[in-house]
Amino acid sequence: MSSQTAINSKPSVTLEEAIRNSQTYLLSQQYPQGYWWAELESNVTITAEMVMLHKIWGTDKTRPLHKTEAYLRSQQRDHGGWELYYGDGGDLSTSIEAYMALRLLGVPASDPALQKAKTLILQKGGISKSRIFTKIHLALLGCYDWRGVPSIPPWVMLLPNEFWFNIYELSSWARSSTVPLIIVCDRRPVYRITPDFNLNELYSEGIHNVRYELPQNQDWTDIFVWFDQGFKLAEELDWVPFRQEGLQAAERWVLERQEPSGDWGGIIPAMLNSMLALHCLGYSLRDPFVQQGLAAVDRFCIETEDIYSTQACVSPVWDTIWVLRALVESGLAPNHPALVKGGEWLLDKQVLAYGDWAIKNRVGKPGGWSFEFDNQFYPDLDDAAAAVMSLIGLELPDEEKKWGAIARCV
Repeated sequence: MSSQTAINSKPSVTLEEAIRNSQTYLLSQQYPQGYWWAELESNVTITAEMVMLHKIWGTDKTRPLHKTEAYLRSQQRDHGGWELYYGDGGDLSTSIEAYMALRLLGVPASDPALQKAKTLILQKGGISKSRIFTKIHLALLGCYDWRGVPSIPPWVMLLPNEFWFNIYELSSWARSSTVPLIIVCDRRPVYRITPDFNLNELYSEGIHNVRYELPQNQDWTDIFVWFDQGFKLAEELDWVPFRQEGLQAAERWVLERQEPSGDWGGIIPAMLNSMLALHCLGYSLRDPFVQQGLAAVDRFCIETEDIYSTQACVSPVWDTIWVLRALVESGLAPNHPALVKGGEWLLDKQVLAYGDWAIKNRVGKPGGWSFEFDNQFYPDLDDAAAAVMSLIGLELPDEEKKWGAIARCV
C-alpha cells in the first residue's frame, strides 16, 4: 500500500468503537467483589530481596523459586545489567541484587549471564559504590562488612514527638522501613546460607583492598559521617544509652503496626525489614506474627506457568478509582451496575481508624483512602483525593452515605 493510499483510507476502527471496546475490556476485568486490580511493576530488587528473605528464614523450599530464576534472567538487558527504569543503561545496585539472588538460587558465577553482569557491575564501581540498602542486604549474607553500614542508635525511638527530630518526622514509607532496621543494624547478623557463598568477584578494587567506610563528600553533609563515627565508637565501648529500651520500643512499634492481613505499611521494603527484625529477635517460624508476615509476602507475589516474582506494592484501590472514573468520563452511565458495585466497594475501603498521621495532626479525623487492600495506618492524599473525584461522578443507591464519605475525606 502506498503512503497516499494509507492517508486516504478510513481507519478500521472509529474512535467511538475504540472507546466501546476499551469499556468492554475493563468491565471484563472487574473482580466479583467489585474492584479492579492489575500488576504493579517495579525493578527486580523487590524480587531479589524476596529470595534473600526466604533463604534466611529457610522457607525457600516451599516456594517456586526456580521460576524466580527464569524471571530474573528474562529481565536482564543486552548490556548485561538490570535496570532501575527502562533504558537507564544498567543500574549498579539493581544489578548487584539481581546477581546476588541468582547466586542464592544456585547459579554459578561462571554462568554466561552472570559473567556479562559482572563486567557491567565492575565497570560501574562494584559493591563498594552501591547504595546503602544493597550493602545492608549483602552484610546480612556475609558479603559485605557491617562497618560500612550506617549505625542507627536505638535511642532515637525514645525521642519525644515534640523534638525537632523523631521517627514521625520521616515519611510513612521511610518510617515503616527504618524502624525495623534499627533492630537489624543493632544486631548485625550474618547468615551463612552456604559455607562457600560470597560475592568477592564483584569488588572492583579487589576483596583485600575494600575500605568499609561511609563516603565523604567534602561538604556540610560530612557531619553525618562524623556522627556515624561517634555512634560506632559508642557501640564499641558499649556506651550506647538506653539501648535496650530503644530496641524494646522498636519491637513494640513493629508488632503493633502489623496489619491483620500480615503486612506492614503495604510495601515490600517495610515487610522485608520487619521480617528480618523478627528473625534477629529470635522469633520462631511458627510464631503467628511470622506466619502472617510470610503469608502477606506470598500475596504480593505473582506466579505464572514460567515465572515467580514480587510486586513492591498492590494497588486495588488506586486501580479501581481510575477505572471507575475512566468509564464514567467515557460515557458509561454513572449508575451502571458494574460502577455501582465498584463504588460501593470503594466506599467500604475508606479508612476510619486513626493512623500514624494523628501524631502530627491532632485536629484531623479519619476519612482517607490508602493504596492497598488493607493499610489502616497510612492512608494517603493521592488516593484520598482521587477517590473523592471518582465517587462524585457515580450515582449510588445510598447517595447520603456517599456524600458523607466525601465530606469525611475532605
